[in-house]
Amino acid sequence: MAHPGRFPWTLLLALGLAAQPAPAQKRYDPGAGDAAIKVGNLVPYTGPFSEYGVIGRAEAAYFRMVNEHGGVNGRRIDFVSLDSGPQFQASLELAHRLVEKEQVLLLVGTWGSAANKLVRPYLERQGVPNLFVASSDATFEDAEHFPWTMPFTPSKLTEASQYGKFVLEHRPGAKIAVLVSDDADGAEFLAGLRQGLGARAAAMIVKEGTFRYTEPDGIARQVAAFKNAGADVFMNLAVGRFATLGIAAAYDQGWRPLQFVPNASLSVAAFLDPAGLEKAAGLICNARSKGWGTQEARKDPAVRDFLDWMHKYNPDASLRDAENVYGYEVAQTLEAVLRQCGDDLSRANVMRQATHLDLELGMLRPGIRIHTSPTDYRPIKDLYFIRFTGKDWAALSGELER
Repeated sequence: MAHPGRFPWTLLLALGLAAQPAPAQKRYDPGAGDAAIKVGNLVPYTGPFSEYGVIGRAEAAYFRMVNEHGGVNGRRIDFVSLDSGPQFQASLELAHRLVEKEQVLLLVGTWGSAANKLVRPYLERQGVPNLFVASSDATFEDAEHFPWTMPFTPSKLTEASQYGKFVLEHRPGAKIAVLVSDDADGAEFLAGLRQGLGARAAAMIVKEGTFRYTEPDGIARQVAAFKNAGADVFMNLAVGRFATLGIAAAYDQGWRPLQFVPNASLSVAAFLDPAGLEKAAGLICNARSKGWGTQEARKDPAVRDFLDWMHKYNPDASLRDAENVYGYEVAQTLEAVLRQCGDDLSRANVMRQATHLDLELGMLRPGIRIHTSPTDYRPIKDLYFIRFTGKDWAALSGELER
């Protein structure tokens, strides 16, 4: 085990902060005071995307650790995480509750594209920061029109574009089938794939299929159509347990294409185990974080810190669920923002500090930094390819260019 006090301080060693110095006079907006900072969160603990509730639990565990070590600048973090549940429409009511009843200073890690689009107009009008939203929609990096909303990871457009470039380089004669949701998320994935394939997109994409998250049975029918079209590459760009259905359907129908899944669907415990690990072998995905499953990986002090944190503060969570490291990284980044704020805990200063980040996180792969500016609202822009071995994810190549 790491010695007490070690956990959060690996972050502080690498802050390299470009923040502006905080004034000596204390400034507080609702949700902040001398003793505590109240932070809100919306995540589905129930319903069809309940696997992502792991993120909220990981964030809560990280803040428990921070509080045990004295808080942020002497203030504890009070983390109020609400279940956005099976109906994303409930998110707007819950956002009102967090702001008006719970009096949070900010929201962090709000999950899902639909939920974030629903709450965004309200939070923008109120001037409440909605930081590091758990959605990879490109629309959430629009600093000009939505200055109070900030994403965290590379967009779907970037992710799918990189998949297209990979296929173009390594399988130039491929026949590609694409499964996407029948909504704006799916449209962005498809646009990114076409962008990556460039002028070859029309020739290489032989079949496109859509499904609705309310009608998951349609996925197996689409997979059958892809097989019949003679596709040998399967872009399974579904989220979570819906990607699981595509993985299982392809295998069960005797179709063995080169298959890609999005980063949101890489959790071994949540999404590959239910499909069957032998059915998931050979999958390609992308990552930004280090692996932690091997003895070699555990020689890295940052990996040991993460594992020690999991054992002490998040012991009921699965070490095979990648959503834990995602929640860990989001919480670390918010901790850095709040430390930069000093005694100016106004919402305006929270956004000012969030847009002046330049730091390393221990669990990010070498070469990937958290970096933002007033015109650059995407903290993480780079990713790596990984392949599933049938037991765990392994690096496939080096860093991909944006």
